[in-house]
Amino acid sequence: MSNSVAAGRRLALRAAVWQAVAVAIAALAFLIKGPQAAIAAAVGGAGVVLGNALAAHVALGGGVVAARPAFRRLLIATLLKWTAAITVFAVALAVWRMAPLPVLAGFATGVVAYPILLNLSVRVERER
Repeated sequence: MSNSVAAGRRLALRAAVWQAVAVAIAALAFLIKGPQAAIAAAVGGAGVVLGNALAAHVALGGGVVAARPAFRRLLIATLLKWTAAITVFAVALAVWRMAPLPVLAGFATGVVAYPILLNLSVRVERER
């Protein structure tokens, strides 16, 4: 095995940081519509960033284990990721009554940016 679990966790958390940057750029783009739209986009994306960071911590946080516990951790991490993301999305729309388009745009930016950034990060790691 060429990579350790700690390296994978660092890689996933680094991708989550860059994902947060992408969401911040999307929120800045919504400043044209006003500060409330920018905050709505930031909140929509923050749920996905939080979910991915939580998933990285849970899935890769326990060290090297056998296949069944590793798979169990991966499933739990995925469940927590989407629970956090959808909960923030639902609270932003239903409780805080934020504008749906910016919330959805921030959410979509976070969802799309993470795998792209993770792939780019892996490519950079391989080139070193």
